[in-house]
Amino acid sequence: MYAIIEDSGQQFRLAEGDVVDVDLRDLDENATEVAFDRVLLIGGEGDVKVGTPLVDGAKVLAEIVDEEAKGPKTYNYYWRRRKTSRRKTGHRQKYLRVRVTKIVA
Repeated sequence: MYAIIEDSGQQFRLAEGDVVDVDLRDLDENATEVAFDRVLLIGGEGDVKVGTPLVDGAKVLAEIVDEEAKGPKTYNYYWRRRKTSRRKTGHRQKYLRVRVTKIVA
């Protein structure tokens, strides 16, 4: 069974046991689980439920693996031609890493 969810403007195809990086969000201090309720499609087992735009009563439950996982580092270069003006800056995005535990249809 798999589900397609929408989170922060991105769509993810998830199955039970998948590990995915989503955008950071404000969580309680003792939070160990996250629920995604914006489910667009549920498939598998021969039956497909397509939402208009969301599937009623469906949600995906996931446990938190890492609260601040780091993504790859990206570099930005800035220079002016024929001048000695150069700048190199880097950025590393932080994500919330979760593992899907259950898909409720």
